[in-house]
Parts: sequence; structure tokens; C-alpha cells
Amino acid sequence: MKQLTKAEEEIMQVLWQLEKATVKEMMELLPKPKPAYNTVSTIVRILENKGFVDYEKQGKGHLYFPLMPKQEYSNQSLNTLVDNYFQGSFKSMVSFFVKKNDVDLKDVEAMLKEITKNKD
Repeated sequence: MKQLTKAEEEIMQVLWQLEKATVKEMMELLPKPKPAYNTVSTIVRILENKGFVDYEKQGKGHLYFPLMPKQEYSNQSLNTLVDNYFQGSFKSMVSFFVKKNDVDLKDVEAMLKEITKNKD
């Protein structure tokens, strides 16, 4: 999977939220300071070239939509993170976050319950 830059990911987050949108509609959801229209348009074209976005004609413009579901991208990104920083071990990743981020034991127990529930 191709990695996205921070700016590309920001545009994808908006597009996943809207499902289909023009550049102008995407810009409305971007935080301030808002990038220029041409900047967003360029990023969307880059996303199109990377295979993350496609479009359909809408009058004189384009209506963009994501080709990759957010869940699929999230899963692949998480797997990449685990592989690159935790030698492929989810256990090491969870242990790291528990130690470094003062995760409460109740939170860990809730996560374990959720995992157990989803396995059944």
C-alpha cells in the first residue's frame, strides 16, 4: 500500500466523511487556516494517481469519491505501524502504549472484553 502524506490523509478523512464531494465542499470541512483551492485540487489529483480517489463528471466540474474504504486504510496503516515500530507484535505495541501513556487498567480490561466479544 502506498503511504499518504499528512496533507493527503487530511483530505481523505474529509472525503471519507462526505463520501462524495467537490473540491469546494471538501475545503469547507478543512480546519483553518484553509489551504488554497489549487492546493486541495492538486492533492486530490495526487490521491487519484495513487489510486485512493476517483471522480465522476458533474457539470463542468468533478465529484470525487474514495476508492479505498477508511477501515481498510486504517487496518493497513496500523499493520504498517506495528511492523515498522514493534517488530510485528501487537502485544509490544499495546505494552508500549500502556507504559508510555499511563493507560488505566480499567481501559485495558475494557479492551480485552471488546476483543473477546468480537472473537465470539
